[in-house]
Amino acid sequence: MDWLANLVWHNGNFLGIEWNLWKVIGWLGNATFFSRFVVQWYATEKRKQVVVPAAFWWLSLAGSLLLLIYSLRKRDSVFIFAYAFTWIPYIRSLIIHRRHKEAHLTCPSCGVESPPPANYCASCGAKLAP
Repeated sequence: MDWLANLVWHNGNFLGIEWNLWKVIGWLGNATFFSRFVVQWYATEKRKQVVVPAAFWWLSLAGSLLLLIYSLRKRDSVFIFAYAFTWIPYIRSLIIHRRHKEAHLTCPSCGVESPPPANYCASCGAKLAP
């Protein structure tokens, strides 16, 4: 069991890493960015089709901004450039997601939401008002 303790607390540091505020920000960015994978995987498995939920884009945005902040602090040009522009497609995807969600029509008969091009409710068959 000493090998495990040495692995966790190596040279007096947790996981052998010298921790400070900037390391926490960097690791938090990594964890946030990684968590989007779990969210997308869960949503896809739940619906049994490929799904990219809004939470994926929010986690992408938050994680990449945290990593950009960390890379700016470290002044690593490669790392900075890797995250400098990633926020653009993330924000655009969030805008598209919001517009699409707002365009859904609610059935006046049963209250089920239908996609924008639908003329009739898939649940009860009632005519949808545009």
